[in-house]
Amino acid sequence: MSTAKEDVRSLLDRLPDDASLEDIQYHLYVKQKIEHGRSQVESGETITTEQLEERMSKWLER
Repeated sequence: MSTAKEDVRSLLDRLPDDASLEDIQYHLYVKQKIEHGRSQVESGETITTEQLEERMSKWLER
């Protein structure tokens, strides 16, 4: 498993040389959210399709 510092270096290597700080922050944010989601899946913190549809219907009613 790589360290956070190694992950950031790898991310920076993949971005274009003219990437802005905002671009870098966005990519780090997305990476963090993906890792959090994967962690939730591994620990069983998921919902069924039916539960999702119920939640979404409540949001869409507003």
